[in-house]
Amino acid sequence: MAKFSVRLSEAMAKFSPICIGIDPSESELDNWDLPDTAAGAREFGLRIIDSAQGKLGIIKPQVGFFERYGSLGYQTLEEIIREARDAGFIVIADAKRGDIGSTMLGYASAWFGDDSPLRSDALTVSGYLGPESLRETLNYAQDVEGGLFILAATSNPEAAQLQKALIGGRTVARTVIDAAQEIGKGEMGVVIGATQNLTDFGIGNILDTDVGIPILAPGFGAQGARLEDLSTTFGASSHRVIASMSRELTKSGPEQVSNLIEKAKAKL
Repeated sequence: MAKFSVRLSEAMAKFSPICIGIDPSESELDNWDLPDTAAGAREFGLRIIDSAQGKLGIIKPQVGFFERYGSLGYQTLEEIIREARDAGFIVIADAKRGDIGSTMLGYASAWFGDDSPLRSDALTVSGYLGPESLRETLNYAQDVEGGLFILAATSNPEAAQLQKALIGGRTVARTVIDAAQEIGKGEMGVVIGATQNLTDFGIGNILDTDVGIPILAPGFGAQGARLEDLSTTFGASSHRVIASMSRELTKSGPEQVSNLIEKAKAKL
């Protein structure tokens, strides 16, 4: 199997940079006339996989929406991940894990272990215990040709106070991106919200210079960022961007997911 960055680039080139989120929130399940249960989340996820197959190459299940059902939720998530990977999708588990030492290695074995039912292609992580704390996790992921996405400049408004803070003249967001470039050697991407002003976060340099690593960018669609603005939003690094969309593609029910995917792709 090729390393994660290669497989990711191939999927983006073949299908689209769009990543569809599987976010079975109470409101989305209700919108689809599905029960707010693990069984409802299962139906929601499997229908999205079926609708996106052959149209998109990347799927991102939001782990929190499955965790709320306890053990049944995890069983559902395991099935969703397995079905998506069997269908040829790259699966990014959006779990935002972050810890140190043996605890972080426990998370690593959960999401990248050869025999783990949660085995994914990539995992979102938090570096606020220090980006260096993720080096072993990345090594674990790379052993199975997986990758990480570390939070840098996230799309939520509460992020600014911390992520714009200065460390030695650089913002926290810039420090995280620099660390991802150094530690990851192309296999650790970053999460940058598509709704954020990059210059305000001290990372405007990626507009003029290719950042060289994948960018997972939530915020397209329902949160306000437009796909047609992707190239101007991310400039010289725009070809690195995975445009994450969830509600914008699922809002009209299961019968319209395929059509909305095609309409979204036409905007790029």
